[in-house]
Amino acid sequence: MKTSEKLRFSIVIPAFNEAHYIADTIDSLKKQNYRDKFEIIVVDNGSTDQTAVIAKSLGAKVFTELNPGVCWARDKGTREAQGEIVISTDADTIYAKDWLNKIDEEFKRNPKVVGVAGPCRFMGGPMWGAIYPYILFGFISFIYKISHKTLYITATNFAFKKSVWSGYNTAFNQGGDELDLLRQTRAHGRVVFLNNNPTFTSARRLTRGLIYNFFVTFLLFYFVDYVLTKIFKKSVLGNVPKFRNELSPNILSVLHVFWVIFLIGIFSLYTKPGHFLIKESQKTIIKTDHAKNRVIDRVERL
Repeated sequence: MKTSEKLRFSIVIPAFNEAHYIADTIDSLKKQNYRDKFEIIVVDNGSTDQTAVIAKSLGAKVFTELNPGVCWARDKGTREAQGEIVISTDADTIYAKDWLNKIDEEFKRNPKVVGVAGPCRFMGGPMWGAIYPYILFGFISFIYKISHKTLYITATNFAFKKSVWSGYNTAFNQGGDELDLLRQTRAHGRVVFLNNNPTFTSARRLTRGLIYNFFVTFLLFYFVDYVLTKIFKKSVLGNVPKFRNELSPNILSVLHVFWVIFLIGIFSLYTKPGHFLIKESQKTIIKTDHAKNRVIDRVERL
């Protein structure tokens, strides 16, 4: 990296027990072919392993945030950032060598651009995990091309001008560092979506299967908690379970109950009370009428 007077980028990485991944993440950033100066900030969010030690040894600036939660960690890192553009990413993610250059070029192309987003891809994992990011971000890219509006961002791949940032809403957990940050950024200008500039993140989020990821990770701790937090001004469900250890029996019991309630609710939306009985009665009446008509036909023939 060539030194210049002004710091262009600050890359902020929240981290909780990421000793297994953090070295690859930082090494990947240090191998960027971007020729100007940028800083790597790792926010240790209460790790009990060697995450902070490894990050420091690799040249990252390390800060500590004791309040648990990704929005707290990202907020701390962004406040400490010295760059004019802050990039949100994750501690289990790697990058193509031209990733930072593409972001820089997009900001230089149009001064009115306040944010640059891109997709993420999962490394390894099940087949469905490889397919759905292409579907999701392909749709986001299509909408952007026809409307110039970015509907969704991933926190593993979002750059924004610090001048338009007023702080993360730390009441949020999942979704606050994506949906709320996107809403805040778009209010100040254009957010570009580059579908050809992905990040590559660990597939550990997918290890509990498609059902868990849809009902728990997305529906419960992302969408439902985001909506409830906006209503009650604080998180109702708390932090999403970490993908470091197995879930406790109590949490699993709660999740099983939730799945059952949700499925019953979905079923009730498509079936009205008595609808089944009414349909069966109608079928019986029709069958009876057919039978009567056959009897009448036979009588008339006689």
